[in-house]
This record gives sequence, structure tokens and C-alpha cells, in this order.
Amino acid sequence: MAAKTNNNIVVVFDFDKTIIDVDSDNWVVDELGFTALFDQLLPTMPWNSLMDLMMKELHDHGKTIEEIKQVLRRIPIHPRVIPAIKSAHALGCELRIVSDANTFFIETIVEHLGISEYFSEINTNPGLVDEQGRLKISPYHDFTKSSHGCSRCPPNMCKGLIIERIQASFSKEGSKTRMIYLGDGAGDYCPSLKLKAQDYMMPRKDFPVWDLISQNPTLVKAAVRDWTDGEAMESILMGIINDVISSDEEEEEEKDKILSSDHCKISVGIAHEPLLPLARQVPLKLVK
Repeated sequence: MAAKTNNNIVVVFDFDKTIIDVDSDNWVVDELGFTALFDQLLPTMPWNSLMDLMMKELHDHGKTIEEIKQVLRRIPIHPRVIPAIKSAHALGCELRIVSDANTFFIETIVEHLGISEYFSEINTNPGLVDEQGRLKISPYHDFTKSSHGCSRCPPNMCKGLIIERIQASFSKEGSKTRMIYLGDGAGDYCPSLKLKAQDYMMPRKDFPVWDLISQNPTLVKAAVRDWTDGEAMESILMGIINDVISSDEEEEEEKDKILSSDHCKISVGIAHEPLLPLARQVPLKLVK
């Protein structure tokens, strides 16, 4: 878990094609030789349900949890992404992940990369290994019982609702918090619409969420800063964080100046009060 932060910036990362450079679901399926079956079944069911079925197929064909972990540990990631995460954390930002992958994949990867301690929260689909050694992937939102009510998002997860929950927690704390959201996929569009004017949206350029935002940019209240790869992500993210910190420091300085000015006015007023009676006493002594 991340250490206590010291500013009011929360950076929310998507995971697939944002922190890592590929889709973790496709990576595991492709690397273990089950692409054809996956493509055959994809039109017949929701993605999250299909991934659970694929994990059953892997298990039935003798693929072990350790083999899945080995595949995840060699997943591609741009060399500047980890430094970006560490730098954001070092500057006092709170870091969270909101992803349509699963806990098993994400936790295996971030632990291998040595960055798990930098994230205070991971919001994703549950992925648990049962007694038989089979990975079971469940929906973040159990759509078999009820709908989350968002037509933009897949049935198992609405990232917009997750962002609203995070925003609500800020309101309870009474803090003036700015959010920076990084994502690439169509599922990252809904949360981009939930961001406030003081927030920042960082869509990956020429990816689905960037295309959706570009169709009508005025729908997104947050400032939009696109990026192309890990190097650009690091540069733009650090620029935003430093700008926000500088802006907040200037605001605090202005407040201090105003408070200092008010204090001087009050002090001067108090200093003059005892002078009035003294001034009256002088002529009395002279008369005597």
C-alpha cells in the first residue's frame, strides 16, 4: 500500500495498454496458445465471462498457475513508465488503478515490477485461485444480479461509477483534490466525463478513448493532455503534477500575504488605543 500522501493530487491509471504496453488478457491467451478458441468464442459472450472460461480451458489443458505467472512476468512495459509512477509517488501523489483486467494478473505484474507499494487501491475484477489450482475470474459488478445502469460500459464494470465513488470520498474529507486520469480504451471514456474542471484527462493518442473524446471535446470538463508512449506519459504527467503543486503553493502564499496584511492592520489598531488617554493626561499635568 502507498504511504500517506502530502498533496491533494490523485493519479488514476488504467492498466492494460497504459501501465503495461499490451492487453494482459490477450497476452496470456496468446502466449499460452489459445488465441483461436478465444476468437471463436468472443462473439458469444461478454469479455469478462469469456476470460473466466478461458482460464478453465487453460486449467483443463494442464496449464498451471505458475505458467500463467511466468507469462505475466515477461509482459512488455515501456522503460519510462515505472520511473513515472515512482516520481509521481515521490511528489506526494496518491496513486490508484482502475482496470477491467483482474486482481491476479495485475498483482502478479506489479509485484514483479516492484511497484505494488506505490498504489493505495486497485479497482478491478476479482481473480482467485481455487483448491484445484484453477484461476477464477469474477465480474467487478455482478451483472447477473443487477445492472450498474451505464449503457456506455461493459456489464461487469463501469469505471465512471468507480470515479464517482472516489470523488465522493474526497468530498467527505473536505479536501480540494485534483484528479489525473490516464487511459486508452473505450471503457475509459465514461470516467473522463465524470472529471471536474480542475482535473486532467490523459488519453493515449490514437487509441479508442482519444477517438471518443475527439468526437466532441466539449463534453469533457477536465483539461485534456494526450500522450503516445511511456516517455511522453512521464513527461506530460510530471509537467501536470509540477504545475498543480506550483499553483497550489502560489495560492497558499497569497493567502499568507492576506492573513499577514490583516494581522498588521489589527496590530496597528491595538497599538493606537492606549495613546488616546495618554494624550489627554498631558495637558492636565501642564495646567497644574
